[in-house]
Amino acid sequence: MRVLMFGWEFPPHITGGLGTACQGMTRGLLRQGVDLIFVLPKLFGGEEESRRMRLLSAEEVGFVMSDEEMQQHLAHIRIVGVNSFLHPYLNVEDVFSSHDRLFGVNYSVQHWSQRHFTFSGSYGASLLEEVARYALVAAAIGARESFDVIHAHDWLTYLAGLAAKRVSGKPLVVHVHATEFDRSGENVNQLVYDIERAGMQGADRIITVSHRTRETVIERYGISPDKVETVHNAVEFASERKEALQCPFPEKVVTFLGRVTFQKGPDYFVEAAYKVLQKMDNVRFVMAGSGDMLNRMIRRVAALGIGTRFHFAGFLQGSEVDRMYRMSDVYVMPSVSEPFGITPLEAMRNGVPVIISKQSGVAEVLKYALKVDFWDVDAMADAIYGLLNYGALQHFFQEHGQEEVTTLKWDAAALRIKEIYERLVNPNN
Repeated sequence: MRVLMFGWEFPPHITGGLGTACQGMTRGLLRQGVDLIFVLPKLFGGEEESRRMRLLSAEEVGFVMSDEEMQQHLAHIRIVGVNSFLHPYLNVEDVFSSHDRLFGVNYSVQHWSQRHFTFSGSYGASLLEEVARYALVAAAIGARESFDVIHAHDWLTYLAGLAAKRVSGKPLVVHVHATEFDRSGENVNQLVYDIERAGMQGADRIITVSHRTRETVIERYGISPDKVETVHNAVEFASERKEALQCPFPEKVVTFLGRVTFQKGPDYFVEAAYKVLQKMDNVRFVMAGSGDMLNRMIRRVAALGIGTRFHFAGFLQGSEVDRMYRMSDVYVMPSVSEPFGITPLEAMRNGVPVIISKQSGVAEVLKYALKVDFWDVDAMADAIYGLLNYGALQHFFQEHGQEEVTTLKWDAAALRIKEIYERLVNPNN
């Protein structure tokens, strides 16, 4: 079984959980005997390869295509001029200026006359044009490579998956790690929604990371329930257990780690921190991450007068993430809408008790986590206070949480994904 997989990021160069999930999933699939061709817009160096997983950089893939063939592929792509900074999780503040209709474009062939494209591999001002270029390269890869199934991760790669399917005739799996409704609430960006819906409609099978995401796909995108399956995310385990780190200060540490955006609920974390600090002063709060709400959170912390007990660590990656977990006494994920949420599993893996919002997909699989509504700041503060001040409670969630998370491994998730592949390749078996 060989799979052509399209992604947008891969460790160590990531911006969030999507790249982490792709890495864990590919490792699990390799252990299940699946061979992989993993395509990225750009390779930065340091990405792991193996004998049975080949990484391809889209900007290094040359292709020969007649003008007529180029026009045929461009007919399935919309080019968008972007007037603001973009990231993979668009929100209502992003400003788009679009050309033509959704899947039609009048760009001249000369605009695409080069047969190699340059990719930034990031989420900057040319993101949507890079998504379009990526789809063209995907068509070339789909025509020349040998594989059994196509697997595309999130909306950035759906057009690429559709292009590869169109030229190869192979079945397409799209993996929904998040939807536009998670990122933007009810203020969806129509362009992103249309790309998501086109990918879902054109796919032979859809994998969602939680049951709540499956319901969104069915209800909001009009997809048949028979086409959508849930495979929960998991977590990778190191071969050696790491010991707790000695903090540079004596206080307890409560951590938020993730994008500082509306979806992740950082404002609720700040308000809960203020309430806890009214009851105790031997605690520090850490917000690790970056995003469009960061400056607002810094101003709010200053206005509440808790700056001496609240720290902004910036974006962490690699070993820095585990180091932060190992310095923490409590981890909080107050997400407003979280399709899954891998970070609580990472925290539990490091022996940290977690508090998660009931509005997260990971709440479906965790028993030994404290669950609160994201908007209930009082309940969140009470949960933090309880874990910090009642040793037996903290020990209970540490011990049982660490035991529970050992059952949520990528091998089990990869086996289910492999079974989906096999049903598509051999539908009569």
